Amino acid sequence: MRLLGRIVRVIEQFRTFRMVALLAAFSVIVLAFPTPRAHGQTLPSAPLPQGQQQQQQPQPSPQPKALPPAPAQAPAAPAKPTPPTTPATAPTAQDLEAPTIKLNVNEVDLVFTVTDKKGHFVTGLKSTDFGLLDNGAKPEALLHFYAQQDLPLRVGIMLDTSSSIRGRFQFEQDSAITFLLQVLHRNDRAFVEGFDVQVDVAQGFTNNIDSLNQGVKKLRPGGGTALFDALYATCKDQMLTLRESGVVRKALILVSDGDDNYSHALESDAIKECQRAETIVYAISTNVSPSKDKGDDVLQAIAEATGGRAFYPTRIEDVGSSFNGIEEELRSQYLLEYRPANFKQDGAFRTIYLHANDPKYHVRTHTGYFAPKPAE
Repeated sequence: MRLLGRIVRVIEQFRTFRMVALLAAFSVIVLAFPTPRAHGQTLPSAPLPQGQQQQQQPQPSPQPKALPPAPAQAPAAPAKPTPPTTPATAPTAQDLEAPTIKLNVNEVDLVFTVTDKKGHFVTGLKSTDFGLLDNGAKPEALLHFYAQQDLPLRVGIMLDTSSSIRGRFQFEQDSAITFLLQVLHRNDRAFVEGFDVQVDVAQGFTNNIDSLNQGVKKLRPGGGTALFDALYATCKDQMLTLRESGVVRKALILVSDGDDNYSHALESDAIKECQRAETIVYAISTNVSPSKDKGDDVLQAIAEATGGRAFYPTRIEDVGSSFNGIEEELRSQYLLEYRPANFKQDGAFRTIYLHANDPKYHVRTHTGYFAPKPAE
């Protein structure tokens, strides 16, 4: 019986071995002859020996760069909305700058002074107390009306340093220093310059009184007088280039005898540049003779056209009183903001006519302004 059992176990082991051999042979046949596959499907290929991979790998067909190849037999995905595109162009210098917002706001800030028949400043009035014409037409809208006592000042002191005022120059300097000490508040700024045949900016815009005083003291008289050139250049270089976020009062205090003997610019050129820079000119004459001369008429014309005032002290020692009058006026003004009718950005000069409804009041402001030119 034991012998028979051993024979049976040997037979069973033989059968198992034969079954394993058959299965192995079948697997080799399957790997050698892969089964057919559906059209378009891709199956992973068996790894090839190193050195044959480059030759055996099928080369993909070239595809357009803008369109990446989609997986075969992949289900169609819903189309995604794409934002509109603009034609591709090379970036310009303007494109590379920080983004800015440019607005064309057709609004006018009109600063003016009201006096009574005795020349005293009048305060406490309302917008209904005035009539206004801009370029011969009533404004489209009145936006704001303020009594302004603390509107920030941007003031320039222009001292005539020509030879003709050599004997009076010390009084001019002392009066200018006193004025700056009294008029400048925390939000104000001023600059100091002298002029003869050239302009000498002794101290640029600052709120530092010591720096301004030193600038005044540095100036020395001598040379001819190019008044119109100096006024034109000062408005162009100092006032027109100011960039302020809010409304300010821009004023020049011109201390001179008004006699010009060296300028290339005309009086009208200087006035237009002041109007373009929206700058009021206050003139203090250093001519202390009993009668006015041609220079005094020049100062008067410049002051009136820009909404300022001309002062004629009878003694050189009274120049300081003229500075005091300017200080009082700068703190006793009104501001009217309005939108003009029929406005065009054509660079043309637009006239202003502002009057008080009560005839006993006198209004002083500039005679007009230049509209901005159209954007380039």
